[in-house]
Amino acid sequence: MRSTLIVISTIVFISSMVSCRSTKVINRTLATKDSITIPDRSISVKDSVLVNDNVKTGLRNNYIDFKTFSAKIKVDVEARDNVPELTANLRMIKDSVIWVSLQATFLNIEAYRVRITKDSVILLNKLDKEVQYRSLDYLQEVTQIPFDFQTIQDMLIGNPVFFADSTAVIRKKDDQVLAYYVGNLFKNLLTLTNNNAQLIHSKLDDVDVYRNRTASVSYNDYENINGKPFSTRRQIIITEKSKIDIKLNYKQVEFNKELSVAFSVPKNYKKK
Repeated sequence: MRSTLIVISTIVFISSMVSCRSTKVINRTLATKDSITIPDRSISVKDSVLVNDNVKTGLRNNYIDFKTFSAKIKVDVEARDNVPELTANLRMIKDSVIWVSLQATFLNIEAYRVRITKDSVILLNKLDKEVQYRSLDYLQEVTQIPFDFQTIQDMLIGNPVFFADSTAVIRKKDDQVLAYYVGNLFKNLLTLTNNNAQLIHSKLDDVDVYRNRTASVSYNDYENINGKPFSTRRQIIITEKSKIDIKLNYKQVEFNKELSVAFSVPKNYKKK
């Protein structure tokens, strides 16, 4: 059950602990938290100011705004618990509702449905005919990932999270830009394209050294959708006591279409 909730939260929370955009596939081995290399400050002051300004402008230009969003997502999970291949139907109304239906792909049967608002979570287990009513804090407890509704939205749509460019250390390196930020919860090392600050990869480490929790997120197979580059294939690797490797393949992506987020609970479902 925990793995299923992590998958749901990944779809409804992730993609993944950062933002996105690139046409380059990045395959990296997840390293320990001490492996983050902080960009050095050897760049000249003049060049540093220029790089910072260009990166900030690029990040703002790449920000994806929307009214509604929908997609079908193929989810492939490698974890300690055996998780079958899943298909997720995702619908979002900005700042209001996140709606997800999860199906076991090989059976084509809806297994779970979840509805998230700014203060509540409703989870339907259609296999066991159970329903859970929880606060948003519940997802934080189960997944042990701190996020709010806004963070979930940004993760799914591909906007930066756990990152503030105002205090980030930014350095140009070869044909890429590295941006390193230390926040209250995570250290975040972003790898960006040099020409337009599109995110190639993010390496997140928990600032709590006793947690030894890391996340690695890669984005590829970009398409221009709604006037913005959108990653249709992503990989998220999360490690703490165990490792979870999640691959997401977005299809049928649509912005600003009329959506139904109807959510009814059958009377014969048991509360859990």
